[in-house]
Amino acid sequence: MSKSIVVYFSAEAGRTRSIAEALSRKTGSVLFEIIPDPPYTPADLRYTNPLARCNREKIGKKEVPVRGKIEDWESFDTVLLGFPIWYYGAPNVVSTFCKGYDWSGKRVYIFATSGGSGIGKTKEKLEPYMKGAEVLDAKRVDSVGELAEWSL
Repeated sequence: MSKSIVVYFSAEAGRTRSIAEALSRKTGSVLFEIIPDPPYTPADLRYTNPLARCNREKIGKKEVPVRGKIEDWESFDTVLLGFPIWYYGAPNVVSTFCKGYDWSGKRVYIFATSGGSGIGKTKEKLEPYMKGAEVLDAKRVDSVGELAEWSL
């Protein structure tokens, strides 16, 4: 029997969180939030400040530790991975999360939210961190309805 999980990182606005929660309810998937350690403060996320933590991490290509772990990861065969777009890609905390798991045999769907950026080459940039996974689709979304055609 197929088992799915919605894994997401959400910044302070919470748009990605609301889509992830709705997607979890709609698909009957387990829900897991990627939380940086330490968590971001509003000042850390103020991307208009060049010295903000989010900018230093992204530009410096720094790994961002993740709080918590999915204990029964091997039991999931489908992963719906969501996050806001930062600098035309996934936030570094998402890459760090991906490095911490064996993706062999997983089917992956990526959904990304954004205030204006496109999804760009996000799928291609994340695939090296998900070795063995089949990344089936990647979409920039504003609502869970935009993911209706995904057959999980």
